[in-house]
Amino acid sequence: MAGLYFEEFSVGQTFDHPIRRTITETDNVLISTLTHNPAPLHLDAEYMKGTEFGKPIINSCLTLALMVGISINDTTLGTTVANLGWDEVRFPKPLFPGDTIHIQTEVLELRESKSRPDNGIVTFAHRAFNQHDVLVGECKRTALMHKKPK
Repeated sequence: MAGLYFEEFSVGQTFDHPIRRTITETDNVLISTLTHNPAPLHLDAEYMKGTEFGKPIINSCLTLALMVGISINDTTLGTTVANLGWDEVRFPKPLFPGDTIHIQTEVLELRESKSRPDNGIVTFAHRAFNQHDVLVGECKRTALMHKKPK
């Protein structure tokens, strides 16, 4: 498996994920329509011309999904039992079609599972940056992880 087992993580461990992703207008339209989000912020270029942004902004659900998804291969691919939750999700700056993001992950906390002796709980901080290294998204994710097989 590409992912790490619970015992292979350490608090403070940081991953600079090599995958980068340029976000397209099509990506934005697809996520907005798939999630039934008709907000003109994402879909109406004429409306957005009259706003402070001047053009459609990327749907934050896409930013969150990419922020976590890009991290998976280096951290939890095949070693996750389940995601337990996302907390403190923030989008301090907007993304626009054509922006390229890169992701950094930091291990914040490790603890044994009280109810599942073969598992542990890891809390990650995921951070998304645009091509100018400006922070555009961040969240904490808590995952139930497999321990190494005995």
